Amino acid sequence: MKSYDIIIIGGGPAGTSAALFLAKKGYQVALLEQSRFPRDKVCGEFISPAADAIFSELGVLEAIESLHPLRLKGVVVSAYEQSVFQRDYPPALEAGRQMTSLSVERMVLDHLMLDRVRQSPVEVKEGFKVTDFLFDNGRVCGVSGRDESKTEFKLKARIVVDAGGRNSISLRRLNLKSDSGRNGKIAFAAHWEGVRLPGNYCYMHISRPGYTGIAPTGEGRVNVVLVADRKCPSVSGVDVFYRQTVLGNSLRRDMLCGGEPVEKVRIVDSLSYSVRPPQCGGLLLVGDATGFVDPFTGEGIYLSLRSSQLAAGMVARALDASDFSKDWLANYDRLRRQEFYKKILLSRILQRLIYSPSLCIRVVKTLARQQELAGLLVGVIGDYVPAGQVVSFGYLMRLLSGWLAGGSAPSPSDPVVSQPQVSRLKN
Repeated sequence: MKSYDIIIIGGGPAGTSAALFLAKKGYQVALLEQSRFPRDKVCGEFISPAADAIFSELGVLEAIESLHPLRLKGVVVSAYEQSVFQRDYPPALEAGRQMTSLSVERMVLDHLMLDRVRQSPVEVKEGFKVTDFLFDNGRVCGVSGRDESKTEFKLKARIVVDAGGRNSISLRRLNLKSDSGRNGKIAFAAHWEGVRLPGNYCYMHISRPGYTGIAPTGEGRVNVVLVADRKCPSVSGVDVFYRQTVLGNSLRRDMLCGGEPVEKVRIVDSLSYSVRPPQCGGLLLVGDATGFVDPFTGEGIYLSLRSSQLAAGMVARALDASDFSKDWLANYDRLRRQEFYKKILLSRILQRLIYSPSLCIRVVKTLARQQELAGLLVGVIGDYVPAGQVVSFGYLMRLLSGWLAGGSAPSPSDPVVSQPQVSRLKN
């Protein structure tokens, strides 16, 4: 039975970034992916500015830039067609440049990253579906499954990293996943062509029965993701529901005028779910396998990259110490919670806000007047301003003050914010 230092399950951004980080450390790594690339996946295709630093460390940023991807300047948010704010990303002192976010189609990004892994010492096995773990005294010590020819395989490893996403083997085999229940959401996504947006921004439109994210991905091409209650699709069919709902908002209708979807609507069910840490040694989870919050802040790819970066550091320490116990690996879960807790809390607060129409309208109006507060929020959404600067009593008081005072004139100078999260990226 073939053995490796590390087996990684899943070839998306979380899996490929973990593989590249660990290959750079000189370990023998195998990456198993059940699909053949290129393959598509529902995604907002909006990548936080902070991801640039991780892509650069992985050695893939130059390859991404060679594709001439669109760079988005900031975020536009509208609430129930009654209020709107537009805000460029605020400058970041340590970055030395104006911050922008990448807009790259997932099929392109995932294929590029897997190609980079193929060029590394990592052994890539496409068409390998993992169906179970191998255990030794209660610790994961490998995986089993079937390849494309239905031939069964067993592979051993000192440690396994599961980057298999929302349907990963860890969540199913170890029963770690808890769905959001009856309040769950569904994402509907399709690319449109023939669209001319007002500018290169990520446009978030909040209106019943949910919200949309619209991001340009190429000349006249945009990605339109609708998030709605799980119960919303009617007998009219998914494609009809999606189109009617998207165009039912006058702002979206004006923006998409002349454009048409160029593919069938793709769906992801049960967007929000939590995951319990595995109660066994030899296993770490990264990316969406660690849980997912309704994606209004659009940080999914960044969180996948950053969680893999944290996991790679912990795997290296575990291999050096030859300690793969549950207690040792629990340090990774603590690091991840410490890193993401306030950002996840902000996502939950925003979810409460957007489904309270009158409150949402007032908050968006206040942010339109209070450009400094809007800038902090947009910087947090971009993952380079610490979430604690928004999830704080001080920010709330300033927001309420602006609300009650009817707002003040925007400052003539744009405040420069610090960038501690980017500076902490290297482990």
